[in-house]
Amino acid sequence: MSAARPLSTLRTFAVIAALPLLLTACGYGAESTDDGKQAKVAADAKKLSVDEVKIGYFPNLTHATALVGVQEGLLQKELGGTTIKASTFNAGPSEIEALNSESIDIGWIGPSPAINGYTKADGTNLRIISGSASGGVKLVVDPEKIKSLKDVKGKKIATPQLGNTQDVALLNWISEQGWKVDAESGKGDVSVVRTDNKITPDAYKSGSIDGAWVPEPTASKLVSEGAKVLLDEADLWPGKKFVITNIIVRQDFLKKHPDVVEAVLRGSVKTNEWINANPDRAKASANKALEQLSGKALPADVIDPAWKSITFLDDPLAATLDTEAKHAVQAGLLEKPDLKGIYDLAPLNKVLKAEGKDEVDDAGLGVK
Repeated sequence: MSAARPLSTLRTFAVIAALPLLLTACGYGAESTDDGKQAKVAADAKKLSVDEVKIGYFPNLTHATALVGVQEGLLQKELGGTTIKASTFNAGPSEIEALNSESIDIGWIGPSPAINGYTKADGTNLRIISGSASGGVKLVVDPEKIKSLKDVKGKKIATPQLGNTQDVALLNWISEQGWKVDAESGKGDVSVVRTDNKITPDAYKSGSIDGAWVPEPTASKLVSEGAKVLLDEADLWPGKKFVITNIIVRQDFLKKHPDVVEAVLRGSVKTNEWINANPDRAKASANKALEQLSGKALPADVIDPAWKSITFLDDPLAATLDTEAKHAVQAGLLEKPDLKGIYDLAPLNKVLKAEGKDEVDDAGLGVK
């Protein structure tokens, strides 16, 4: 299967998708770390077709399905005697690299690195097998400098990184206003300033940026510093839903160990169900996991609004991933990719059917 590769002007499209900063103390880079969670496995628990499944995710709120699923033992319960080895990542490329090197089997990741990883490997390395989260992205601004959407023109707006999911969304929104910006340099009617989420709050406080199009909880962190939410990205999407986190799997692992993949998906579905039924307990569980991973929990004035803006769901919202890819193409950041086959939702739909839930659609981008 052939697929288009990213343009040379963008070394890696969407290097970080959905890369919310959890705390200013949280660093970023290409390293992964063992999260230290020791799965509690019953002595008589039956193993599946493999002794251990290696999963990866980011230590942030948009990956709360994984955080809570591991923290509460909901994933392990479905795996029986097959243990979980969990690793956390600070950036999408490092997780894709880990998947390609077989350091992880299954991962929670944003749409842009999934697209980039799939196209760079000519569609041979991964499949998206489920959704996990939607929403949690906002345009927040200095209310003294920007009082309405039209005031964004001429201002300096931060995004996490060139070509990442939020960067593409801002560039597309700017284009829809009829304004012009050079995608690579960020110069034009709006100055798009690529700034790591970990330093965006300091950049805002210093006045070097006037606002930011960022994921949670960075957006709520900025609000706690005096910023105002000018636009919730969810309002730009049909039904106010768009993919922010997917679950991916190595194609080879899916082929060899479908029972393990189904068990992880059952755990994910049941975790999302538990999160939605117990939002306060789930929020506390996610924050506890973050504290264990980073050494510091998120304060209430950050986690409370951030949590409310994220929807946890099983549907991968495949049509929105396709739209995000088209936005990147329109911005000149990506050649038109061939995404046919990026999804394999058969295992998820099997799980959903068994749970009495509605099946989900791959928007024509599923395996043949």
